[in-house]
Amino acid sequence: MSPKASLSIAIAGSGGAGALTVGNLILEAASAAGWQGLLTRTVGPQIRGGEAAALIRLAAGPVECMPDQFDLLVGIDWLNAHRFGSEIPLGPDSLVIGDPRGGDRPDNFAQSGARIVDIPMKEMAKAIPDGRPNMIALGIAGQLIGIGEEALDRLIEKQLAGKGQLAIDSSRAALKAGYAAAAGLELGHRLPPPAARSARRWLASGNETTALGAIRGGIRFAAAYPITPATEILEWLAPALPKVGGSLLQAEDELAAINMIIGASFGGTPALTATSGPGLSLMIEALGLATAAEIPIVVIDVMRGGPSTGIPTKSEQADLNIAIYGLHGDAPHLVLAPQSVADCLFTAQWATYLAETLQAPAIVLSDQFVGQARAAIDRPADVAFIGQRARQTEFGETYKRYALAANGVSPMALPGARGGQYTADGLTHTEQGTPTSSAVDHQSQLDKRRDKLDRFAYGVHWATIEGDGDIAVITWGSLTGAAREAIDRAAHDGVNATLIAPRLLSPVQPDQFAAALKGKSRILVVEQTHGGQFHRYLRAHYELPGEVRVLNRPGPLPIKPGEIHAALTKWRT
Repeated sequence: MSPKASLSIAIAGSGGAGALTVGNLILEAASAAGWQGLLTRTVGPQIRGGEAAALIRLAAGPVECMPDQFDLLVGIDWLNAHRFGSEIPLGPDSLVIGDPRGGDRPDNFAQSGARIVDIPMKEMAKAIPDGRPNMIALGIAGQLIGIGEEALDRLIEKQLAGKGQLAIDSSRAALKAGYAAAAGLELGHRLPPPAARSARRWLASGNETTALGAIRGGIRFAAAYPITPATEILEWLAPALPKVGGSLLQAEDELAAINMIIGASFGGTPALTATSGPGLSLMIEALGLATAAEIPIVVIDVMRGGPSTGIPTKSEQADLNIAIYGLHGDAPHLVLAPQSVADCLFTAQWATYLAETLQAPAIVLSDQFVGQARAAIDRPADVAFIGQRARQTEFGETYKRYALAANGVSPMALPGARGGQYTADGLTHTEQGTPTSSAVDHQSQLDKRRDKLDRFAYGVHWATIEGDGDIAVITWGSLTGAAREAIDRAAHDGVNATLIAPRLLSPVQPDQFAAALKGKSRILVVEQTHGGQFHRYLRAHYELPGEVRVLNRPGPLPIKPGEIHAALTKWRT
């Protein structure tokens, strides 16, 4: 996507100013008009209040990342806006609109060369009974973007239906005042005409599509302790699971949550927990138990900045190492990563399928960017991945729960089945499940757990591979969209590259990776970590031919398409 094929808007304000409400209304109205789009939010780490900004990018086609710079910034006020000023890059073609009495604008906004216009939104709101400045900001943005006033008017009525007619009337009046105030202003460019509104269009967040994918994959029990930025998964599952015969339990902490889902899965019910980095750290011991006892579970880690408490409201990919290597002993398990809001559905469903089929824990590495982003997307295609756990229903004299089956997957008995008793714990065991210190048993069970994952046919879903250039851009997770856009731009400059974005991070896929890298002489690794964890992971497990460069930095600033594009064009010959 070229920068001119999209339009990007930022709405900023202090806590309670209603910036995020404006952003959501813009995205919903644009979606109804036929555009696709992405909304991310940037907020401070406060429990309540504090600065906030809604970042929206709209286009006629799919949008999977934020732009290099924003076309329009509307500041309801500028209180504490300097805290996220660097997250809203502007340029000479940008337009900044703010209230002259809304506090001091961050210096970088003026230094960008952007055109600055003052509109007294607070004074205008005071002239309207019960008027709110954020509704005036909504009208200003709607006028400049090209969204019809009637569309936003309908959404206001829908949104405020429960707050009484006065709230609706005052918001409508403020909206109209905003449209009038911006009538003489223009942006540098307009969006291309929207596509016809699809009946299959969805408006959803990555956390919501993750939860839906898990249910489609067969999850019927969830236990978790709330944590930013994963809590929305639990909020979505709480009313949804009972509709399919399942349930959700809020645990007292992460230790309890993962042990609850291990128990539920041992009893025959596919189970999930959702957390972030600090919670995953607490779950490591229980993940080892699930691996040793071959009990399928799904753990969603919506990553945030770390270490420790880090930045709860910002995105980073720094949990890669703990997800892949963090378990003690040799403990093979599954690690997957979704690549967009839409892909969260597929990846969560596939992870559930793999966990159930292979009787192994699956960790899904989402992150704050994709998890809390809200997107207007075409409905993802339905897929048939529903986990089918191998069951043992008939028993001879001795039930071998951990039998050395050809495919490494030995059927599980439901608790209480006559003749199906066995011990399921973390001790090394025989094929029957009896604890043992035998070197032969230890070796054979380690081989069993490794081989069942290594020999499984994961198919084409293991990675997204696009293009045929001799430069390989290797990335993962939420950076896939930015890399895809950068490769598209580079192609117009005569630089051809191939996108390789693994969705399955563990177990590694050496043969498939070698095939994807065939003929590549230069490699650019792109990741959102401070220490280059992904690059080190690739070096540890794969042969990387030719010259290798790394573009990495920690959060909270996401890597932009323009940065990847610039790194690619340095290789122009």
